[in-house]
Amino acid sequence: MTDHPAVPPGKPTSYSRVTLSRIMTAVDVNLYGTVHGGVLMKFVDDVAGAAAARHSGGTAVTASIDEIVFSEPVRVGDLVHAHAQVNWTGSTSMEIGVRVVAERWDSAEDEPVRVATAYLVFVGVDVGGAPRAVRPVLPETPEDERRFREAEIRRAHRLARRRAIQAHRAA
Repeated sequence: MTDHPAVPPGKPTSYSRVTLSRIMTAVDVNLYGTVHGGVLMKFVDDVAGAAAARHSGGTAVTASIDEIVFSEPVRVGDLVHAHAQVNWTGSTSMEIGVRVVAERWDSAEDEPVRVATAYLVFVGVDVGGAPRAVRPVLPETPEDERRFREAEIRRAHRLARRRAIQAHRAA
């Protein structure tokens, strides 16, 4: 019989919330004069990783980027904020939701513009790199409950897609 470590006690959604901010510079620009999508993707992964590590109480690694949607371009000089939180937890995995907004450098008094949203899956790992148990997330608000339920839908779709692809390859 093998001993499995106990699941740590749950933490509220607010415990995992992280915001990272940075000003976009000329080194971030693509050929079209706007910030490169890859720069924003790394920023999204960084903030999601911070939320996952905070929630899980240790190392967590990116398992997948479920979805990323770029809704508005980001320009040099924009102050960009990436907000992340754990939406859902399984036994070793977590879905992290990220919202990215930009304060336009030339209209700082306007409301920030939503420029991207993303959903990432992280897995808690031990020092040897093996999956480890992560604590449950405890939704606190109706919005947190909605995010939790929608994360379960995304997870079911991921698993169904994986099964369908494996079945197709086996055929």
